[in-house]
Amino acid sequence: MDSGAALSFSSARGRWVLLATILGSGIAGLTATVVNVALPTIGRDLGATTAGLQWVLNGYLLPLAALILLGGSLGDRFGRRRIFLVGVVWFAGASLACALAPSIGVLVAARCLQGLGAALLTPGSLAIIQSSFAPRDRARAIGAWSGFGGVATAVGPFLGGYLVERGSWPWIFLLNIPLAVAVVVIARRHVPESVDPTATGKLDLAGGVLGSLGLAGITYAVIEAPGRGATSALVVAAAAVGLGALAGFLLVERRGRHPMLPLDIFASRQFSGANVMTLAMYAALGGMLFLLATYLQTALGYSPVESGLSLMPVTLLMLVLSAKAGDLASRIGPRRPMTLGPLVVAAGLGLMARIQPGTSYAATVLPAVVVFGLGLALTVAPLTATVLAAADERHAGVASGVNNAVARVAQLLAVAGLPVVAGITGDNYTDPAAFASGFGVAATVTAGLAAVAAAVSWTTISDGVLAGEPAPAPPPEKHYHCAAEAPPLRRSRY
Repeated sequence: MDSGAALSFSSARGRWVLLATILGSGIAGLTATVVNVALPTIGRDLGATTAGLQWVLNGYLLPLAALILLGGSLGDRFGRRRIFLVGVVWFAGASLACALAPSIGVLVAARCLQGLGAALLTPGSLAIIQSSFAPRDRARAIGAWSGFGGVATAVGPFLGGYLVERGSWPWIFLLNIPLAVAVVVIARRHVPESVDPTATGKLDLAGGVLGSLGLAGITYAVIEAPGRGATSALVVAAAAVGLGALAGFLLVERRGRHPMLPLDIFASRQFSGANVMTLAMYAALGGMLFLLATYLQTALGYSPVESGLSLMPVTLLMLVLSAKAGDLASRIGPRRPMTLGPLVVAAGLGLMARIQPGTSYAATVLPAVVVFGLGLALTVAPLTATVLAAADERHAGVASGVNNAVARVAQLLAVAGLPVVAGITGDNYTDPAAFASGFGVAATVTAGLAAVAAAVSWTTISDGVLAGEPAPAPPPEKHYHCAAEAPPLRRSRY
């Protein structure tokens, strides 16, 4: 590791490292949400159906979810700062391609390239924090990263609405370019390099290909089934290829000598529980955020800016409370925050079912987004710290990649499946009455998913060490081994 490791949170260099990682992950998070509020305008300008709009989002999420593990492995092996910077530059170039897209097909292709860049930079940002800061300061640094990164994500709808209304939708992609330049300048000057000294052998390209193919096949089948028919040859073939590829992926990861997803990492009950909780929680978030901004414009007549402003309470609550939630979890343990937070999110999503055409912002939208934001602020930082603390430090990139992959897969499946469950297909997103009926169903379903996340946290998460505390010595029980020539992976007490 670089001599710049073990930085203090209060040091000047520590603050620069935080700024670089927050901006880097922020542009990926911003892009994931800024597009939502622009979807109605993109749909009109490029003649897209609901399926086309789903692909605008999932074209980004698909390579991000499938390749983020490979991105974490590349960072552990070749340098976390180096791969992080490659991802930032790639992301900026893909953003330019999105802005210049003349058709929905070209836009989806450019969004796929954006997702590839995000797969390189996203795990690196958190792994840089984990490897650069002193153990006593990691929980605080992760809390700041989560809080400000969450703000970047939450401010996306407002910023997207402003750019669409004052200019045009390509500006939501052009915005990424100056931010990427700033990240490159700061990271080259201030961020220390770090690697996993045990990372050797060949890259798991077979795993990356099979994972991508599996997710692509299943996503295509779910999105296209309403229009083509669930029994159409193309949909059935896509589903079969997707399921077969995912089965092959698990086989390769289990038997491979250098898997990008070492299945041993799931021997930790704490790590596995946190990721199952992430799957349910981010499915709820991803599904609702996909529909909400479009619903406010289509059914309630909001302008793009008004739609974005309606979600500002989430931004403010994340800014004020996320770091405090991280500190709280480090003092009392993560179990209670990670249970209460999703329950509060579920309550907020349940309140969103009351949003109907003709209802006022103060009476229906505002209470829902305030409760939703409170729950989100209470959840994000403890969840992130728990995932990293449950894995061996030398697997920081892999642990970060696994949790990010789980979150993106959850969003990917929710964006593909929730409109089908709610009956929002074809051109229904342009019909206020049809959209309103489906939105109530979607809000109820996502509230149920958040409640499931709370139940998983309560039953699987233990109070104990977080990222800022040293882990206790493992019990003298069974050891789980990686590849034959690798050292044993010590079992966590969780």
